[in-house]
Amino acid sequence: MNTTPPSQPQARERALVLGGGGSTGNAWLIGVVAGLFDAGLDVTTADLTIGTSAGSTAAAQLAGASPTELFAAILAAAPPPQRTDTAAADRRRGASRPVADHLARMSTIIASSDDTADLRRRVGAAALDLAAASDGAWQTQWRATVAARLPSQQWPQRAVLITAVDARTGEPTVFDRHSGVDLADAVAASCSSGLPFRIGDASYIDGGYRSNAENADLAAGYARVLVLSPFGGRSLTPLEWGNHLSTQVDQLRAVGSRVETLSPNGSAEHMFGPNAMDLTLRPAAARTGYEQGMALAEPLAAFWR
Repeated sequence: MNTTPPSQPQARERALVLGGGGSTGNAWLIGVVAGLFDAGLDVTTADLTIGTSAGSTAAAQLAGASPTELFAAILAAAPPPQRTDTAAADRRRGASRPVADHLARMSTIIASSDDTADLRRRVGAAALDLAAASDGAWQTQWRATVAARLPSQQWPQRAVLITAVDARTGEPTVFDRHSGVDLADAVAASCSSGLPFRIGDASYIDGGYRSNAENADLAAGYARVLVLSPFGGRSLTPLEWGNHLSTQVDQLRAVGSRVETLSPNGSAEHMFGPNAMDLTLRPAAARTGYEQGMALAEPLAAFWR
């Protein structure tokens, strides 16, 4: 498996970075790209696309269908309206509880870790412990779930990088079409934040553990880098560990890249974080992203083109 970014022999002009952010984050990413697309700016033609966790799903989806189709599918899957405000609130609390518990566990592991590499090893070990106590059915179910979300099971010909972390060693991994790994397996590994996902003899955890939720550093050497970050670059890890999005952006700019970052606007922040896995918020998150994309297409056009 690749543990370093594969060499990219093609043009190194434009890179699109799709960060992690749960189910609502995926919907927001699709919404932004669709809004840009419908306003005349097609960022899916990037020379390189980097996908992490929910962003890996978006990267694979955008490789198999148009942004407009994907956006419409999210809206078409909207759940029926709740009969009462109380019922809606109860459902949101139920959806946010597992995420809140996960964030609490992560805070505990981070507090006991020395640096990012140590954190990856500890999270990997915890995931493997969970796997040892499970019945193993999750692997097949999760793979099927991920595959069903992808319009195509084939890697695109254009360069797409999918991030993950080896659960046993804590080493970062980057999958591409030359890795000998099915696209659905690569995405399933990148989105595996609880139990580890097996590919062959190896097991993997969420690519967000590699270097925050964006992994924008993989775009080093590209002239223009557009980063879409559902979590707005926020991280639970200490700033001095050097893997925050702001640090990655500074490093890219230091070597000559022009970088633009987009995050959900302030009025939409309640859809992310603890509510990131609330499926009822996906249509609203997608619409918010779409409106941002439509509004920002003209300002971004000169940068991207």
